[in-house]
Amino acid sequence: MEKLVREYIENQPVSRQDKLHQLYQIITDEMPENYDEKISYGMPTFHYKKNIIHFANFKNHIGIYPGSKAIVEFKDQLKDYKTSIGAIQLPVDQPFPVKLIQEIVHYNLRNA
Repeated sequence: MEKLVREYIENQPVSRQDKLHQLYQIITDEMPENYDEKISYGMPTFHYKKNIIHFANFKNHIGIYPGSKAIVEFKDQLKDYKTSIGAIQLPVDQPFPVKLIQEIVHYNLRNA
C-alpha cells in the first residue's frame, strides 16, 4: 500500500478503517501489476494509463468513483445504490458488492 493511501485510511475513524482496507484489497486484487496509487481529488486513486477508480469515506457512506461511463454501463446492477454522474454510494452497514466492484474495475481497465 502506497504511503499516501495508507495515511488516508489511517486518518479515517477507526470504526471505518477495516471497511476501507477491505475496499482497498478488492480494488488492488484486480489491478494490473504496473498500476500506480496516488491521492487525487483528496481520495485514494488507482491509475493505469488513466484514473481507474477512486474511493472516499464519508459520514454516512463510502463513495467509489469509477467515472460516468461505468455508472451508465452498470446502471442495472447499481439500481439498489445511490449514484450520481460518476459516483456510487455504498452503505457502511452492508457488505460490499465485491463482484460488482471487480466488474467495474475491469470495465475501466479495458477502456483505459
